[in-house]
Amino acid sequence: MQLWARISLLWLSAGWFATVLADLDPNIKSIPPYLDSDMQSRWWDFGGDTIIRADQYLLLHHIHHSEDHAKTAVHRYVRLTSDRGSQSGWIFSRLPLTATNWQIEFEFKIHGKGNLHGDGMALWITKQRATPGPVFGSVDKFEGLGIFFDTYKNNRPGVIFPYVMAMIGDGQTSYNKGNDGKDTELAGCAARGIRGASIPTKARLTYFQDQSLKLELQYKSEELWALCFEHGPVAIPSIAYLGFSAETGELSDNFDIISVESKNLYASQPVEGSKSEGGKQKGRAYDPNRGRQGAGWGWFFVKIVLFGVACGGAYVGYTMYRSSKRRSRFD
Repeated sequence: MQLWARISLLWLSAGWFATVLADLDPNIKSIPPYLDSDMQSRWWDFGGDTIIRADQYLLLHHIHHSEDHAKTAVHRYVRLTSDRGSQSGWIFSRLPLTATNWQIEFEFKIHGKGNLHGDGMALWITKQRATPGPVFGSVDKFEGLGIFFDTYKNNRPGVIFPYVMAMIGDGQTSYNKGNDGKDTELAGCAARGIRGASIPTKARLTYFQDQSLKLELQYKSEELWALCFEHGPVAIPSIAYLGFSAETGELSDNFDIISVESKNLYASQPVEGSKSEGGKQKGRAYDPNRGRQGAGWGWFFVKIVLFGVACGGAYVGYTMYRSSKRRSRFD
């Protein structure tokens, strides 16, 4: 009976192992941009005029000051710049984004006093990290992807602001503030109403390697995503860091990051979707769950193999058990 007990244990272990593999979460761990209890962030570096507010702490970090000052707070957000002139701030992940296909969704808020405001904020997926500079608070001549939320028009006739645009940096080309990046724009859309919106404002960036880059925005109504743009194959560094930055000049605004979530996506083919608002290019919808179905078949075959191994072990054990009983009869 001990042999059968071992065979049963092997069978149960094989079934449990297959279940664990099937239930593994394929998503990249969400990255909360807040502070730990020791006033540090495990996942992010930050600098400039960035203010990080957590459940019980308020930390102000200034480049030109040697000491940090803290006091009790009750809100949770990362304020890249406050509604004051000549500020800039940034926050960058410490670990690179290495997934082949991914989706980044973040909630943010652009708000302030008065009718005139600026300059803007940016999302970065670049080789460089944590380097202040003149492009919405981060470095110029970057290598990778920049998504700019530009709230002040310098010189772009016929374009409605705020304006959201993408730029692919090659490490040598500069962003031209004089014409709001018109000559290096990959794709973009007007986003009137994104500043001071009455609902949570969000952006969702989806990237499939050698297929497409898509940006969707939520600022008109909750759970209503408007397509900003979708572009064909885009070259993004295989190892790049996720970051956010913002800057103000003579005009100012509060630029807040409230939450950030990133996930790995399985490769899937795009399908034609419904009409979208505001984008320069026609939208095409992706269904990330389709990739998960493919992964599900993979785990199904793993289970089949494990089942076969368990059955084979049971058969061998049973044969050995019968042989041992026959020998015991003749002894």
